[in-house]
Amino acid sequence: MNRVEIQRACEGPGIPDSEQFLRWATAVLEHRVRKTESVIRLVDAKESAALNRDYRKQDGPTNVLSFTYGPIGDLPMKLLGDVVICAPLVAAEAAAQQKDPEAHWAHMVVHGLLHLLGYDHVRDSDASQMESLEFEILSGLGYPDPYREAGEP
Repeated sequence: MNRVEIQRACEGPGIPDSEQFLRWATAVLEHRVRKTESVIRLVDAKESAALNRDYRKQDGPTNVLSFTYGPIGDLPMKLLGDVVICAPLVAAEAAAQQKDPEAHWAHMVVHGLLHLLGYDHVRDSDASQMESLEFEILSGLGYPDPYREAGEP
């Protein structure tokens, strides 16, 4: 069993409920890992920008950050890590990209958790693998391809 904690450090319109976050997390984790703990933290632009600056040396907020942990001592569960999602930025991106907000939120959760599982998109071959997996998971949840441009069939 995987345990996912939802932390709401900000509020705002359009933020999905905790059940949705847990559904999306389960779709990523259930057949890939067992006995893990992770956190999905919803933050405002100020907290996202501070984390992005401190840990990635980048200015400004970013949509999703992943902080991976490893096994600690003899704990019965592996601490997988934290996914930090900037709520106002996700809402703004969905509007600007003409994406369904719920589908974009789901994508951020899937993307962040895959990073915790070791997937990356630095090299083209890794990006292709990660994007294919994102599409597979999101499609299984009933969402469109997150990399398809708005208006594409």
